[in-house]
Amino acid sequence: MAFVQGMLAGLQHARRDTAPLLENAHIAPQLLADANVRIPIDRYAALYNLINHELDDEGFGLFSLPMRVGSFELLCRGTITAPTLAVAIARSARFLRLLLPDLAVGLDSTPEQASLCISETRPLLIGRVFAFEWLLRLLHGLLSWLVGRNIVFDAVAFPYPRPAHAADYALIYTARSSFDAEILSARFAAKLLDLPVRRDEAALQSFLEGAPGKLTTLYRRDRETVLRVRDILRDTLPAAGSLKEVARALHLSPRTLHRRLQEEGSSFQASKDAWRRDLAISRLATSKQALTQIAADLGFADSAAFYRAFLRWTGMAPAHYRKKLQEAGGGHDTRGREQAASASRPARR
Repeated sequence: MAFVQGMLAGLQHARRDTAPLLENAHIAPQLLADANVRIPIDRYAALYNLINHELDDEGFGLFSLPMRVGSFELLCRGTITAPTLAVAIARSARFLRLLLPDLAVGLDSTPEQASLCISETRPLLIGRVFAFEWLLRLLHGLLSWLVGRNIVFDAVAFPYPRPAHAADYALIYTARSSFDAEILSARFAAKLLDLPVRRDEAALQSFLEGAPGKLTTLYRRDRETVLRVRDILRDTLPAAGSLKEVARALHLSPRTLHRRLQEEGSSFQASKDAWRRDLAISRLATSKQALTQIAADLGFADSAAFYRAFLRWTGMAPAHYRKKLQEAGGGHDTRGREQAASASRPARR
């Protein structure tokens, strides 16, 4: 919900009523009060596009100049003919310099390491944290699509204190995030700069359907290995599933599994925790199962261990979380809440 709050910051600053947009996206307005609540990702993407069209601003009203609807399409068209990723980044930086003067995009590189950099050219007074989160996500999704593969960030330094929702950065950017930097710097292997742009006009037409909101569903950090780990964990419920057991099921050594997860910016424990968290939230929202049964189904040793883990994940007790969802009407749409359990899984491409 912290990301939803960020998207709405511009509307709220302009004293616009956000309730109709939230309701059109099937998000209960009452849920806004709690930054720890989670929603299905397709609803987030729908709200993203609704706000853009309501404001005629793809920058959510956060900047000194609006980015009129159609700006993202022009950015796509300006980069799709680039020969390589490096040229696509350079073109993106020049384009955004014209349409988004509050933020500067640049590329620093050495023979081994490249950094996509984003810095303020003037102080951001509205939704500053979300502004950086949004632009990095937008560029990362677009650039990954252009070259036809996920661009793995080795590390990202963010220019603000660690936010309360920073744990989700592991799914969106990288588990190796740091904070309080002077500028945003997302590091990746320099050899990726030579990747060719592989998309054409036909691919672009399909890509633009539901964009730019649908970028939130593409190229998330939990890619192939994390997805396979989650599938194994789901299939072995209620067993807890150790690293050694999951590696054996994947026909890998524990060391190889650890290395592959690390390459995707994750770890076995982080993948397991995220999967358990999403499944627990889905069960609380869509069923009347007792907490003891949910704890047992998820492989916790006892209810106390489940309680401690859920408190760590969401900042509140599971019973309190279920009550808040019920009070907000969040438990009535079973289909949508079931999607929440898979919200942190990437769209297969």
